[in-house]
Amino acid sequence: MVFRKLPGVSASGMGLRLSQKFVFLLFLSGLVTLCFGALFFLPDSVRLKRIFLSKTDTQPVTVGSGSGSENDAKEHLKRPKDQEHLRGITSAKGETSTKLKTLSRKPSVSHEATEERLAGGKAQEELTLPRSKPEPAPERVTSSIHGVNSDTFNYNKFKRCLLRAPLGREHGKPSDPRTEERRDKVKEMMKFAWDNYKRYAWGKNELRPLTRNGHIGNMFGGLRGASIIDSLDTLYIMGLTEEYNDAKEWVQTSLDLNSNGEASLFEVNIRYVGGLLSAYYLTGEELYKRRAVELGEKLLPAFNTPTGIPRGVINLGSGTSWSWGWASAGSSILAEFGTLHLEFVHLTELSGNPIYTEKVMNIRKLLNKIEKPHGLYPNFLSPVSGNWVQHHVSIGGLGDSFYEYLIKSYLMSDKTDEDAKKMYYSALEAIEANLVQKSPGGLTYMAEWRGGILDHKMGHLACFSGGMVGIGADDGAPEKRQHYLDLAAEITHTCHESYTRSATKLGPEAFRFDGGAEATATRLSDRYYILRPEVIESYMYMWRLTHDPKYREWGWEAVEALEQHCRVDSGFSGIRDVYATAVGHDNMQQSFFLSETLKYLYLLFSDDDLLPLEDWVFNTEAHPLPVVRKSCLQDGGTQDKTVSE
Repeated sequence: MVFRKLPGVSASGMGLRLSQKFVFLLFLSGLVTLCFGALFFLPDSVRLKRIFLSKTDTQPVTVGSGSGSENDAKEHLKRPKDQEHLRGITSAKGETSTKLKTLSRKPSVSHEATEERLAGGKAQEELTLPRSKPEPAPERVTSSIHGVNSDTFNYNKFKRCLLRAPLGREHGKPSDPRTEERRDKVKEMMKFAWDNYKRYAWGKNELRPLTRNGHIGNMFGGLRGASIIDSLDTLYIMGLTEEYNDAKEWVQTSLDLNSNGEASLFEVNIRYVGGLLSAYYLTGEELYKRRAVELGEKLLPAFNTPTGIPRGVINLGSGTSWSWGWASAGSSILAEFGTLHLEFVHLTELSGNPIYTEKVMNIRKLLNKIEKPHGLYPNFLSPVSGNWVQHHVSIGGLGDSFYEYLIKSYLMSDKTDEDAKKMYYSALEAIEANLVQKSPGGLTYMAEWRGGILDHKMGHLACFSGGMVGIGADDGAPEKRQHYLDLAAEITHTCHESYTRSATKLGPEAFRFDGGAEATATRLSDRYYILRPEVIESYMYMWRLTHDPKYREWGWEAVEALEQHCRVDSGFSGIRDVYATAVGHDNMQQSFFLSETLKYLYLLFSDDDLLPLEDWVFNTEAHPLPVVRKSCLQDGGTQDKTVSE
């Protein structure tokens, strides 16, 4: 019998026949089975896992060397959603106040004009491509989390492969008291900018110093704390210990990578991945390594195109990607897909997963295969066909950091990446033949090329090229080395002139060399300055390469101008017109001001042993990444010169 008889009650007394009891039991067992099974069709939750899974499966995840946070545990217990199908049309997401570096990152004052331009463009339709289902994220702590194998990368071995200590003998302290005083002033500027960000915008992406509130924007796909991630290495090398520890604590307890928004692949890579990688290499904190690789994984679906050329926008939650709505014919942007190599090579180094390097090497393989007009690389490439979409070439916005990453890939490989070297010098030869011009007043500049017609304009973004040509001079053909160094100096001089010819002694967004103008902005829409670093970046490199004191003097001129015109009561702000004596502010303290502008100024006034160039390359957001010395790492870390801190 299934039922045990109740005391003193007969079966007949229960009023049920045997057949009726059997039907009742069958119904009851089916109901129980249905209810119990329904639990597993509910959405995942931590509560259900605690009930039905073993204790090991639900153990909280710890981050770094300290105790883990509740947020970290929740992040690792979640499973990524299935990837959605690609959208039928492209979309233009983003806010112009923190716009793409490759798209000039225009301030919010031009937001309405940008919306009008985007609204007038015709949406480009895309192919709907099949997408593979992503692998579920790990739910338990093992020796391999998010692709990072704890035995793959030995941090102590890495440090033994550096030629010199990253922070130098005395943190790069200059021997000259006047230079030290100037360096201390830059440090004070950083502390002022950071303190106000922390007071008024903590956890947001950027500070609005006039209104004293935070700005989030929609360029980072829901990620927060861009100014914190961008500042980690700057705070560390400046010795701002308390401020660095606050930033580290925020990363440990509050950085949530499980966002479900639409992000710029380029910006997330250079700011977040680059910032986390740099912080790891400088400090050895496992927290940063783990988060860098975790975020790197989320970027991989952008490469799921017929050519392997990634699209520019990705939903970090679903993995769906698409091209910018304004990009010609749904194309990808040269400076976006060409500015991944440094970070992705290091993601492979840290995780032991070759997929990151494979992705960027596939990009290079395609670029080597397709024909290049006059040896030049146009700015727009179709991720579907692998062909150029239009012949617009620029060393400034849309093209800039692609060329930068060619020479830096060669340098970061310990000068073993011969393919990158060949591509760089071939591109530089084409640039000299087609774009480099001399003005009637003797200024050397890089024009833009539109289907064979020169546009005699040079953007502020293109002013990084002085430093780029400079760091590549020594590895060019022997007969051209001095020529390249001279070219770098001439370009840097031209960019300095764009500063000195304005009322504020700060440079405009773009300046022209036609209609009688030289190194000045002729259009009202080009007159703004948003705390950009590129001119100062070239000053720093040229100082390191030549030790000509004029570069430090030019850098100090920039410090004085920033203090006079961009410093406000609660931070630093860009200005709307560099030619106006009564400045109007744009109410935005860009995160790259903390990451790049102030870092390059600090290095300019430091000794060369602070982040020495033979050991470090800077990504395009000024995050230092180490040279990869494969032979040393494989031999157990035995350089002729070893260092210790």
